[in-house]
Amino acid sequence: MYPPKLSLTVDALSHGKRIDTFLERQLRNYTSWRLQRIIRSGAATIDHMLASQTDRVFRGQTVGIELLEPPDKLLLPEHIPLPVIYSDHWMAVVDKPAGLVAHPTGTMQHGTVVNAVQHWIDQRTPFPGLIRPGIVHRLDRQTSGLMAIALTHVSHVNLSLSFESSQVAKTYVAIVEGNVKQDSGVIKAAIGRAPTARHVLMSCRADAKAKKPAQTNYRVLQRFSGYTLVSCRPLTGRNHQIRVHMAHLGHPLVGDEFYLTRGEFKPFYPTEDDEDSAREVETGL
Repeated sequence: MYPPKLSLTVDALSHGKRIDTFLERQLRNYTSWRLQRIIRSGAATIDHMLASQTDRVFRGQTVGIELLEPPDKLLLPEHIPLPVIYSDHWMAVVDKPAGLVAHPTGTMQHGTVVNAVQHWIDQRTPFPGLIRPGIVHRLDRQTSGLMAIALTHVSHVNLSLSFESSQVAKTYVAIVEGNVKQDSGVIKAAIGRAPTARHVLMSCRADAKAKKPAQTNYRVLQRFSGYTLVSCRPLTGRNHQIRVHMAHLGHPLVGDEFYLTRGEFKPFYPTEDDEDSAREVETGL
């Protein structure tokens, strides 16, 4: 039944915030000005008392809102095949295939994991667009694997903190060029932005900009003729960390479109998509 009426409990993270700030966090497909307009129209309450947009909310209170207007910051929902491995009220875990970008960026506003998850959510709620998926970590476009997606503000904050503080252990499997001699090892090499690259590429070179400490533990799983299957566990979360570190070790990932040994990069050949704007490189591990 439209318009939807929601009842939301104020969490500890929103204690003392203005009601419009609280609602903007919960309803991320709405802009703040639209929520303020809805509040001014008399459609919001705090513990069943009429609220104004400057009122503050406190933990345990109940905020009611009648969404008189539709969302105005919508993600484009797209029916893209994307296996959902796990889901509950707080989060979903999806199996991202290689070739799929994690989230919209720049001129790429469709065909991403987030667009697919928005469609998946909308199929399970009576009012499409009320829940916006939250990205808490990323995978490169050519990397496949599990991604955790936050479905609420609280889970978005907590999951993001867990990833940022390395409370979540992430392990990747990759095939690299050449035969890695050691059965296991630790790569400790700071990573920064490559100074001469056209794109947002990373490097361990001495002249890299804004370098930050980075560590990757690796273990050889199997050796082939000219190639090695390795397991990598990044202890930090730098952009392209595994790709940069393995190339720094002298063993670039097979098929990597950018990174070579000794801090070198593959030549870039423009495509039709690059004619009007510089190509963007996805961030992630």
